[in-house]
Amino acid sequence: MTTPLTGKYFLTGTDTEVGKTWVSCRLLEQARDAGLSSLGLKPVAAGAEQYDGEWQNEDARQLMAASSVPLPYEQVNPVLLREPMAPHLAARHEQRMLSVSRIAGYVRGVLMQKQDLLLVEGAGGWRVPLNDRETLADLAVELRLPVILVVGMRLGCLNHALLTAEAIQRDGLRLAGWVANVMPGDTMAGLEENIATLEHWLPAPRILL
Repeated sequence: MTTPLTGKYFLTGTDTEVGKTWVSCRLLEQARDAGLSSLGLKPVAAGAEQYDGEWQNEDARQLMAASSVPLPYEQVNPVLLREPMAPHLAARHEQRMLSVSRIAGYVRGVLMQKQDLLLVEGAGGWRVPLNDRETLADLAVELRLPVILVVGMRLGCLNHALLTAEAIQRDGLRLAGWVANVMPGDTMAGLEENIATLEHWLPAPRILL
């Protein structure tokens, strides 16, 4: 049986559509099923649909379903952007200005609560812009959280994973672990060999789900 993860982490990916939310939910469910308190946050989400007359993001809804600690939607996903595109562009289309300090303020109130596992899930990859000078990486730095990296196992992932790991460390944060994730429909020649290569090169343990 896999030992559930505990602590507070920022979860990012090597790219968009690599399964960050799927990984977050599995980690939250493992903690919840072990009787631990678990909570997932999606501070910034781009892409919304109407549920019972309210605009919400599907990733944020999945995190809420996997968490053991109930929170109102607005606390799980304080910044919701309608269009599924890079956050700074979606915000510009809505004539909104995103800032790391304001988003960090939303998150800190929840971080002060005591949970066995708390995951703050990013959007896209590590350097996704929030405005003309700040990225989501700046949010992780502001919150001083260790990072979990989801690697989408597809052609090109070795370069993406190693560059992301270097960027995380250069930003002064600890890479706490990484997950090798194969998305439905993706196939990769030499999958196990590529995973072994990442185990050799990445400066953190692989997290098994």
